[in-house]
Amino acid sequence: MAFNLENHLKKMTRRVSTGEREGQTTVIVHAARTYPTTALDLWDALTSPERLSRWFLPVSGELRPGGRYQFVGNAGGTINECEPPEKIGATWEYGGGVSWLSLRLLPESDGTRLELEHEAHIIPEFTDRFGPGAVGVGWDMGFMGLARHLEDPAAFPTTPEVDGWSSSPEAMDFYRVTSDAWGKADLGVGTAPEAANAAAEATRAFYSGELGPMDAGSGGEAVEPGA
Repeated sequence: MAFNLENHLKKMTRRVSTGEREGQTTVIVHAARTYPTTALDLWDALTSPERLSRWFLPVSGELRPGGRYQFVGNAGGTINECEPPEKIGATWEYGGGVSWLSLRLLPESDGTRLELEHEAHIIPEFTDRFGPGAVGVGWDMGFMGLARHLEDPAAFPTTPEVDGWSSSPEAMDFYRVTSDAWGKADLGVGTAPEAANAAAEATRAFYSGELGPMDAGSGGEAVEPGA
């Protein structure tokens, strides 16, 4: 049975808030979805290197407090918290920058809810241009990949980049829908509608390939989904 992307997107929730770390304001993206599986199975899908390679990226390292991890071609960091099968807290280090990632697994009557928070310092030119969707759409891709994997754990590969999905017409619609959704979430922290809409459109153009990687980062740095 083909994966029902529309149904998956209806189950996603998104929110944006602000915080403070090291005396600087941060932006926090919150994404969540309930998956029809147990906490133990979801934890395994999130932490098993073999399963992660099926729906996200190959990873190396140690899943323990103080351990280091590295996703191939993307971010690495330090595990700050690890409480199976309930919580992971880690730094997310990419391109010389450091942000903070939190994953929580909450059992519910119809499965297990995965709640993700990604907190990062504001980069004025970049944040103003792309808004929270620059990170949020990348994590939306991760939530989708995980949903596809849990629906058919034996499938390999299921990552959007490897199977060609990321440049398909369905992917173009996905970038538009999720960018718009993060634009709406951005309104919740007081961003003016014109600015939120412009940032959402810039994010959509980036993920759809209409902007080159040198256009996306601050200071000429390329930005990867989820970074």
